[in-house]
Amino acid sequence: MLVRSLFLCGLAMASSSTLAMTIYKYTDSNGVVSYSDRPAPGAKVFVFRDHMVERLERQVHLDISRQKHQARFSARNELYAPVEVELRFERLKNIRGAQPEVLRRVLPARSSLLLAEFEAEQPGEPLSYTHQFRYALGDPAAKPRAYRYPLPWQGGPFRLSQGPNGRYSHFGPKGRYAMDIAMPEGTPIIAARAGVVVKVKNGQSGRGTDPSGNFVRVMHDDGTMGVYLHLMRDSVVVREGERVGLGAALARSGNTGNSSGPHLHFVVQRNVGLALESIPYQFNQPVSGLPNFALGGE
Repeated sequence: MLVRSLFLCGLAMASSSTLAMTIYKYTDSNGVVSYSDRPAPGAKVFVFRDHMVERLERQVHLDISRQKHQARFSARNELYAPVEVELRFERLKNIRGAQPEVLRRVLPARSSLLLAEFEAEQPGEPLSYTHQFRYALGDPAAKPRAYRYPLPWQGGPFRLSQGPNGRYSHFGPKGRYAMDIAMPEGTPIIAARAGVVVKVKNGQSGRGTDPSGNFVRVMHDDGTMGVYLHLMRDSVVVREGERVGLGAALARSGNTGNSSGPHLHFVVQRNVGLALESIPYQFNQPVSGLPNFALGGE
C-alpha cells in the first residue's frame, strides 16, 4: 500500500506541470453530468483530450493558365491575412532559360501574384514539369511584440485543465504552448487582443468533422494570431475581415470538435516559415479557482 501511495504521489507530481488541476466527472441517477474540482462519491478523474487540428478551408489557390507552348502560374489569396506561398518545380523539360526550382513569396490579404511563366525552348514540343504548392498563414518576417494577454472570457474564476506542453494534446508544434481552461458551455469569449478576424467556423455541433470544432482566428498587428477553439455552435458573432478591439465579444465557449469536456482552448501562433507554430504567452492575471458547475451531458 505504501509503494502504491508513493507511486500515485509521484505520478501526480510528474503531471503537475501539464495539468494545472484535477477535475472530476460525476453522473447522477438521472444521467446529469457534473464537473467539479472537488471529488464526490462515485466521481472519476476527468481528462480533457482536445487534439487541436484546425482545418482551414482552401482559400489560397494556384491558378495555372496553360497553352501549347506556354504556362503561367499565379497565386491567389482570398484570406483576410497575408500568406506565405511556395511553388516547387521538378523534372523541368523543354523550358526556355534557367528557371528557379523553388519560389517563395508573401501575398498580402485578398491579393494575387504571378509567380512563374514558362515558354517552350522547342516550340514543336510540349512543356514538361511537375509541381507542388504549399502555403501558410502569416508573414514569417513579422516580428512579434511583447504582450501580456487579458483573460479571453467573462465570468469565472476558472483554472487550467491542461497547460503548455501538456501530455494529452499540447505536444505538437501548433499547440505546444496552448492553454485549456475548463468552463461551462455558454461562457462569453472575448478578444484578448485587437486584430482582424481571419477565419471562423460556426456551424459544427458535437464532434463533427473538424477536430477544432467551431473557432475564431484573429491576426494581431504584429503578425501573431490568437485562436479560440471548441466554441458553441451558432455562437460566433464576428465575421471574417472584421476588425475587433480588445474585449470585443467573439463567441461563447462550447464542447465541439475533438473535445471531451466543456472548455476554451486558447493558443497564440505565428508563421515560422511555411509552418504555423504556437509561441509562449502569459495571461496578465492568475487563472484561479474553479467553482462547481453542472452540465447537461457532453
